[in-house]
Amino acid sequence: MASNEGFLTEGQREMLKTAPPPPNVEVLSSSPKSPTLKSPGAAAKSTSVLLAELAEHHVKAPGGGKASNAGIAVRHVRRTHSGKHIRVKKDGAGGKGTWGRWLDTDGECHIDKNDPNYDSGEEPYELVGTAVSDPLDDYKKSVASIIEEYFTTGDVEVATSDLKELGSTEYHPYFVKRLVSMSMDRHDKEKEMASVLLSSLYVDVINPTQISQGFFMLVESADDFAVDIPDTVDILALFIARAVVDDILPPAFIARARKMLPETSKGIQVLQTAEKSYLSAPHHAELVERRWGGSTHFTVEEVKKRIADLLKEYVESGDTVEACRCIRKLEVSFFYHEVVKRALVLAMEMPSAEPLILKLLKESSEEGLISSSQMVKGFSRLAESIDDLSLDIPSAKTLFQSIVPRAIAEGWLDASFLKASGEDGQANGPDDEKVKQYKKKIVNIIHEYFLSDDIPELIRSLEDLGAPEYNPIFLKKLITLAMDRKNKEKEMASVLLSALHIEIFSTEDIVNGFVMLLESAEDTALDILDASNELALFVARAVIDDVLAPLNLEEITNRLPPNCRSGCETVSMAQSLLSARHAGERILRCWGGGTGWAVEDAKDKIQKLLEEFESGGVISEACQCIRDMGMSFFNHEVVKKALVMAMEKKNDRMLDLLQECFNEGLITINQMTKGFGRIKDGLDDLALDIPNAKNKFMFYVEHAKERGWLLPSFGFPDAS
Repeated sequence: MASNEGFLTEGQREMLKTAPPPPNVEVLSSSPKSPTLKSPGAAAKSTSVLLAELAEHHVKAPGGGKASNAGIAVRHVRRTHSGKHIRVKKDGAGGKGTWGRWLDTDGECHIDKNDPNYDSGEEPYELVGTAVSDPLDDYKKSVASIIEEYFTTGDVEVATSDLKELGSTEYHPYFVKRLVSMSMDRHDKEKEMASVLLSSLYVDVINPTQISQGFFMLVESADDFAVDIPDTVDILALFIARAVVDDILPPAFIARARKMLPETSKGIQVLQTAEKSYLSAPHHAELVERRWGGSTHFTVEEVKKRIADLLKEYVESGDTVEACRCIRKLEVSFFYHEVVKRALVLAMEMPSAEPLILKLLKESSEEGLISSSQMVKGFSRLAESIDDLSLDIPSAKTLFQSIVPRAIAEGWLDASFLKASGEDGQANGPDDEKVKQYKKKIVNIIHEYFLSDDIPELIRSLEDLGAPEYNPIFLKKLITLAMDRKNKEKEMASVLLSALHIEIFSTEDIVNGFVMLLESAEDTALDILDASNELALFVARAVIDDVLAPLNLEEITNRLPPNCRSGCETVSMAQSLLSARHAGERILRCWGGGTGWAVEDAKDKIQKLLEEFESGGVISEACQCIRDMGMSFFNHEVVKKALVMAMEKKNDRMLDLLQECFNEGLITINQMTKGFGRIKDGLDDLALDIPNAKNKFMFYVEHAKERGWLLPSFGFPDAS
């Protein structure tokens, strides 16, 4: 490119001056500020276009080439030091290497307040934002200070008063969440204080719905809490269990909350822990109350004595307000059914005190001091023992029957009590008394079994009753009584059920018994919090122990009434348990098991104790080891392994052991028969390892029949 490209030579300038204007164009104004053409016909043409036309007609770039700046106003072209040209803005503003317009500044104009000519009116307008107060944030800050003060002073009344004065009742669920969450990473003292405060605020300040909402918010936030508090699951589970025990949270909360949470959340773990580890544990109420030091520190017997004393004092003074205060001061809301029972007994013992007693119970119910469930439970406990009470108070039954309708009519006893108290009525007319007597006797038999763990004695007692048609009633009563006790008794009930099925109960008896149980599942749940899960485990355990066949579960479901939704759900739950991986082992251990071992572990232990006995052990010690296993329903395995070992070792000491076990009642004739039957079924396979197995077995069968171990009807295997 030529170095002078973009500039006019002197000759060109002269030519431009002397050249006539193009047609229809007048002379341009010499003022650079006036771009307007005087000729209307040329109004559409700008100065730059006109110059371009002139340059095109009269000016040629040196070297014969076209000027590269054609169409660009010459006065707007600048040359840089590098020889390049640039186009700049009008009026000389902008562009590289230019000074810019007059009065232009390099940056923003700043107003100096120290300038003598400073005028505040020249300051730019500035919008000042005012923070909008969030009522919820204010509420949270306020309750945090209330809670902190409460943890310091322990004054429930002041905390209650402060919360009332704060108002904003619609935010009370947040108070529940904040109270519990602030205590979670503190000592047990603060956790106990939090539970006590919630019980005090219940109904009077915070309504039941808000309590439930607050606890759901806690469970929903379990994953967030777990980041800072490692044992969040256990702590929240215990708070929920405590709320249920204190009657400020309904047991149904767990089931409802579970449906609203993701399966993978820690909230589900919290609910499961509360349900399984705390609320289903034996004597769970007392244990939960004392977990953080408790609020009473009394034993059950001490509480009973205090209840008896306050009732006697009330009868003497007649001060209902003081009596209610004393009941509240006990702080054992889970045990108020004892107050109801003892009050009713006192009314029967002292007919003159009956009006005062009924007045106390009525006012306790109306104040919400004694809940409906506790009232029903107290009446139910008395109904169960009314026959025994009649021995000391002949008119007890009549008095009780007169009190019940009055209590229901006045609204302080739920009408469901009538259904619950008559749930076992399986017979009518003349047989009704016989059924009642049978139930009374079997309750004593079951209680004795739970104390002695003597299955042969229980079976003899049942046979002495001579009422096999009532076997289903026995099964129902056995499991119902076990459900309200420790895991040990639940395990004993399952073991007994297996033994009864072998000895005297038919499969039909077992099925009928479970149908009766499931029909009354909803009533059972009134007294036993986790009744549905417990029943499902009993049903599943019966299948694992071969007491029921899987097909029997379908039969049970079909025989339940159409409206028995709870019973059908229980069977469905049992089927789910059975379909799980390693179901057999898990269900056998659901209550700790008679041994705590899986079936394979039990087989291994049996093998070892028999080997130890065969190598010179003492019969009495071997029998004790079998007894200590606590798996009487599995003793047929002892028989089988003992017979196989006798064949392999050619040592008949095993027969002596079986004889002693039979003599002591440790191994029943049915267990013997089942053990011999298993050998008989696998004899062909056994003969591959022990050539004379069939001959040996025939000898053992004859030996057992002679000594009464086996029934004469037991058949020999084919000797061919």
